[in-house]
Order: sequence, then structure tokens, then C-alpha cells
Amino acid sequence: MTMAIELLSPLLPQRRRRLAVAAAPPLLLLLAVVTTSCSPVAARSPEVVELTLLAGAREKGAVCLDGSPPGYHLKRGSGSGAHNWLVYLQGGGWCNTTESCSERKMTEFGSSKYMEAVEFTGILSNQHQENPDFHNWNIVVIRYCDGASFAGDAEGEDLDGSKLFFRGLRIWEAVVDELMAKGLDTAKQALLTGCSAGSLAALLHCDNFRRRFPQDVPVKCLSDAGFFIDEKDLSGKRSLRSLISGIVHLQNVREALPKGCLANKDPTECFFPAELIKSIKTPTFILNSDYDSWQIRNALAPNGSYPGQAWSSCKADIRNCSSAQLDVLHGFKKKLVSELKVAEDKRDWGLFIDSCFTHCQTPFRISWISRISPRLGNKTIAEAVGDWYFCRREEVKYIDCKYPCNPTCSSRLPTA
Repeated sequence: MTMAIELLSPLLPQRRRRLAVAAAPPLLLLLAVVTTSCSPVAARSPEVVELTLLAGAREKGAVCLDGSPPGYHLKRGSGSGAHNWLVYLQGGGWCNTTESCSERKMTEFGSSKYMEAVEFTGILSNQHQENPDFHNWNIVVIRYCDGASFAGDAEGEDLDGSKLFFRGLRIWEAVVDELMAKGLDTAKQALLTGCSAGSLAALLHCDNFRRRFPQDVPVKCLSDAGFFIDEKDLSGKRSLRSLISGIVHLQNVREALPKGCLANKDPTECFFPAELIKSIKTPTFILNSDYDSWQIRNALAPNGSYPGQAWSSCKADIRNCSSAQLDVLHGFKKKLVSELKVAEDKRDWGLFIDSCFTHCQTPFRISWISRISPRLGNKTIAEAVGDWYFCRREEVKYIDCKYPCNPTCSSRLPTA
């Protein structure tokens, strides 16, 4: 099965501020970056942060799919945040075959040749009103160019005979090593996060990140829209498991997977968050939609129609779904919530599981903190994450009721 899935990218290149669309080879699902102009106040223009390429990448074997050096964007902290660090792993889908990885290496998700400066918004913003708790921290975005959630360690041969480099694990290690030399090693507080495929990477590397700091340094992880569930699609197939299996075996991600899980289960199963969270010891916050728009469109209903039901309109906009289709989506919600029980039972973990039809909520000010941000317990996502990270509340665990119960879910939120 050849499949390459492009997820929403929260990073807008400087020259494409309103709309960004990836080039589309056959079978590559296109996803547009949503315009996010709404904010709680009249905000300044977002800060544009230049790309830094990893030094000595080729010597370290830490390269993108095409062999180019990986990159990151670093905004230095100031004042009370000068010694605090937020490390953000970019999302952007996966590639699971030689063909799909070959196509991917001709984009910014497989080569730094196509990467540009980006704007920092939402949890990445340097504006106090848009990002009250983290605005003055050192914030770094690690660009995603391996196609396996920063987890693979292998090589392949492209269709034209050139090499394909599956080096996500080495990219993770080498970039964090370089950041440690730039001040991350003296962090007073640290948060590892990411969106979608980058969020899955944050779960994969959470405990590794924790181990890099003294025990008295508060280190936590935040997963945004990365809780992919191993559910059958409407045709009865496990299309997402099939995709993940291809990634796991093509890119050799075993080294990044929990050893305890691998002792009892297939590596494909160990790549799913339901298994990952069982072994994570570091305090973690799970942010996800009960009705994750990407998973509904690409994992639950990957095709437009099924016997007795046409799904194209429903999966384009949940407001178009029939009562029968909503019943199916409620079943998806039930499965996701059941798999989150492990996180719900961990005392120092946090949850914000809203019923909005959306995907990736931290990097956009409209969903992170704005007049029309989703709210649970009368808290925006930014407020809930801040309460959890800084222990301002004893417990921060919110799980929403069924769609369409939450009036704060806006049709203007980003979707995949």
C-alpha cells in the first residue's frame, strides 16, 4: 500500500502568510494551512524566525530524506523566561514506502532546501497577550524532514538509484545536543511539545528529553493532536495500522519504541499512543479533539462513500453529518476516551479533550487563546496548559461531552 499523508503544518513560511498548500503527487492528500487572523486583542505582526541548519549534520548521519542537513528555528528568551525552554517538534505526516518518501524529499518535509523562515504564533508567540505563560521563553521549532516522527534509523534506495536517508532518531538526538550547547543544558524549566506527527514524536522522546536534565528541573511534555487510535475504518479495514506498519518497517523505528512494549507486542502496535503512554514516566498533557478532523477524514472515513452512506460532505464539515453518521463519530469518541484512561489515572498528567472538529490547536492563536477559543471548565487551552505546567490547580483534566454540546467550538478552528 503506497500512502503519504500530509498533515496540517502549523508553520507559515514568511512569504506565504495567508495560505500554504503542499505540492501534490498522486495519492498525496492535500491539506491547507488555515488562516488564523483572529486574536483576543489587536496583535502585532507575528515574529518571523530564521532557519538554522544543524552543524556537522552529514558527519553525524543526521540528515533529511534527501541527505540535506536538518534545521530549526530558535527564538531567544528574555527576562524571567531567559533560562526556560520550549522545544516544539513540527508535524507533517509520514511516508511509508520508497515511492512516498521519494515524493516527500522534494518538499520542505523531506529537505531543508525547501525550508524558509517561519512565523511564530500561538504557543510559539512572543506576545504576552497571545501566549501569557511562555512568551518570553527560549522557543525552538525543530523542522520535520524524515517522515517517521523523528524515530527512524535506516537507509533506502530511491527510485532513481540515489539514497534515501531515514534518520529521524539521529536528527532528534543531534539537534537537541546542539541546543544543549546553546543553553538548553542550563534550563530552569523545560517543555517538549509538538503537533500531529510531531506530537507523536514528543511522546516517543518524552522520557529521553527528561533524562537530559537534573531531577530538580521541572520537565514536562505536551501532546497536541497526536493521539492516533488504531481503529477500523468504515470498510472494516485498518488503514491507519497499515500505514504505520509501513513506516515502522521501512524506516526502522524500533530503537525509539518502549522496550517493555516491544517485549510483548509488535512494533507497529507500540508506535500507537495508547501503548506509548503506558511507559511514559514524565508528566504529560494530552490535548486532542474527540472528533479529530484529520483522523475522521483519513483514518475513519478515508474514502468518500461506503455502502448506504456518502461521507464526503460529513467529513468535510461535521455540521453536515446525519444522525447515523454522528453515531459513528460518537463511537470514535468513545474509543479515544477509553484509550485515554491510562492518562486520566496518572496524577500529574493533564487532559484537554474537546469535542470540536479540529486538528492541532496549540500553534494557532485562534484556538490557543482568543475570543472564540474552545473552552472546557471555562478555561482556554492556553489557560489549562499553564495551570497544569505551573501547578496552579491540583488537577487539570477536562473531557468534553458529545458533539454538538460545546458552544465554544467554532467553525473557524483549524482542521486538517
